[in-house]
Amino acid sequence: MPIHVVRGFLMGAADIIPGVSGGTVALILGIYERLVSNIRIGAGSLSRLVRGDVKGFWKSFTSIEWAFLGPLVIGIGLAVILMATPITWLLEHHPRPTAGVFFGLIAGSIAIAWQLLGQRDVVRAMVMAATAVAAFFILGLRGGEVGDPSSLLFFGAGALAICAMILPGVSGSFILLMIGMYQPLLEAVHDRSIATLLTFIIGAVVGLAMFSTLLNWLLDNHHDTMLAGLIGLMIGSLRVLWPWPDGTESTVLGAPDTQVGLIAGLAVISFLAVFSLAKLSPGETKMRAGANAR
Repeated sequence: MPIHVVRGFLMGAADIIPGVSGGTVALILGIYERLVSNIRIGAGSLSRLVRGDVKGFWKSFTSIEWAFLGPLVIGIGLAVILMATPITWLLEHHPRPTAGVFFGLIAGSIAIAWQLLGQRDVVRAMVMAATAVAAFFILGLRGGEVGDPSSLLFFGAGALAICAMILPGVSGSFILLMIGMYQPLLEAVHDRSIATLLTFIIGAVVGLAMFSTLLNWLLDNHHDTMLAGLIGLMIGSLRVLWPWPDGTESTVLGAPDTQVGLIAGLAVISFLAVFSLAKLSPGETKMRAGANAR
């Protein structure tokens, strides 16, 4: 369906942005749980194939919603191809206004997710606050580059980065930067180190298979608590997108000093745009809100 290509495009564009996750966009559009569920089924299919259960693999594989997942993947790929250069240019030449736009988008995402939370009690508030504080401080860390990393480190980096990418509010590229594996991975891509890249990809597949299963179980059995945690992650991630002193280039927080009016205006516009974006999936959003209330 064309609408799924559009959704995937928006998710892919978000993944390019430091501090922003495609999972955030999936949550706004009301397709997050559906996405995680299909990823879990795909992970189960691979597990059966590895065990030699070809019949079980095929049965599980054909149960994946390919009419949903396929166009989504196409959209993500198109976004990476078409949007990487302009977004990188904006971050380099207009870092503060661009960060202001992203800040407004995430703030709007938090407001949308809050509306989907059925139980707004003390427990959920504590989970949200604790996750927000933890994310705020963890995202303030910047590790030094790892020198001559082993294959095991590339494997672990792949598993960790892919898990971050499907969590709202967490950027996989930022996590790689934080653990010092961002530059080594770029060098591996530049040098076309097939063995190293394959190790990273295998780690990503293993990490995605394990984490998607856990995440799907948490959403099925502890929906509102998990959603509160995801909201906390998004709140904490705002640290990375604070426009001052220099946009997304630093997690050091400064007082607003220049371009305040422009940045504030862009943040408000992008905040309001999120609510228009959410209307792309009104049926699914309402369904989830109703499910949460039960």
